[in-house]
Amino acid sequence: MKAQGATHDTPIGKLDPQDWMVAPETIAVMKALMADGHEARFVGGCVRDGILKRPVTDVDIATPETPERVMELMATAGIKAIPTGIDHGTITVVAGSRHYEVTTLRVDTESHGRHATVDFTEDWLIDAQRRDFTINTLSSNIDGDVFDLLGGMDDLGNRWVRFVGVARERVEEDILRLLRYFRFYATFGNPPPDKDALAACRLLAPRLKELSSERVRDELLRILDAPHPADTIVLMNGERVLEHCLPEAVDFGRLRMMSWMETTAIKVETVTPDTLRRLASLLEVDPDGHGELAQRLRLSNHQRERLNIMTRDDFSASPEASEKEIRAALQQTGAESVRDRALLAWAGEMAENPRHPSKRTDAWLGVIKIIDDWKPKTLPVKGSDALDLGLQPGERVGEVLKGVEDWWRDGDFQADRDACLEKLKNIINA
Repeated sequence: MKAQGATHDTPIGKLDPQDWMVAPETIAVMKALMADGHEARFVGGCVRDGILKRPVTDVDIATPETPERVMELMATAGIKAIPTGIDHGTITVVAGSRHYEVTTLRVDTESHGRHATVDFTEDWLIDAQRRDFTINTLSSNIDGDVFDLLGGMDDLGNRWVRFVGVARERVEEDILRLLRYFRFYATFGNPPPDKDALAACRLLAPRLKELSSERVRDELLRILDAPHPADTIVLMNGERVLEHCLPEAVDFGRLRMMSWMETTAIKVETVTPDTLRRLASLLEVDPDGHGELAQRLRLSNHQRERLNIMTRDDFSASPEASEKEIRAALQQTGAESVRDRALLAWAGEMAENPRHPSKRTDAWLGVIKIIDDWKPKTLPVKGSDALDLGLQPGERVGEVLKGVEDWWRDGDFQADRDACLEKLKNIINA
């Protein structure tokens, strides 16, 4: 399709009707925005992903109406509107269960990183020129007519990720765009990467320290969430970007094998792409479980615990471990953690020697089956049993129960209640 040179009102094609476009809530919002006779368009990711027939979760809309007028139009239509970023032209519109980000066409007059000083405009081209990547400048009206003012369609078809205008200027305006470039390249790009984009990212990478930990974390995890992120992570390392945001990353081969196993090689229901496990695959084993990294990236408590277990070396989940040892680990840490450790070990082995004989693959699949078949065991005795045997309430109750549990686990959970009561009695008497 011809894209370069298109005018504001010349569509280049048609977007097939999709659920998010024809939803009654969407139509109601669009009609409310056009009540004054101005056009409203879907913009950015929803149009891009709609063209690619990818799932659309966020619907952004642009309009020449001022933010205050958008609020009035929604009120007239009986639709909830929240002035989430009214100074920068953004209103969050809530229709039913759907949320829409409605933004007034604008031009950045002064850059302040994530939040620029803006003037509002009625010019669709000027608004497109302030966006990050050409593939994000596509727009569509309510009828599905697609508008392409900056060659985004050609770039999308060729899987080229290019900054709008001068790459260095776009990144200097907002350093987060540096990581966004690699995220979009991992998701939409084909090699070779854009030279101007790489030059800008390499030059400005030291400024990543200006970003909040949360924004760096979110972009890194989104990069790792791409179907096959290893090539992009290696590219970031080669351009000296990784040293400013994830210097702990060293095992690129294991990441490559992990994503391949999760998406292609292992046809097991419980083995699916997992972003945190991919992060762990990049890291060397650490006695402390990379707690400092978890703290720096502001991971959630659950994520920290998972990363801690995945990057320690205190138990084995491999074909060399006995079923008894695997079951003991399952009882202590749970199926998720043991599966993580097994897949990390398997991916590491594959990174060293990708040509696995079928017998070895079957052995690893056998480990996964043990994990998937596991049902947590309940210790046959309780604290009340210790009290019935004469033990006084207090910390000692927990200590003796742990002693019984360790003995019960070492025996592969074979001891029944009577045997566990006898062991409990012996520990108390001792």
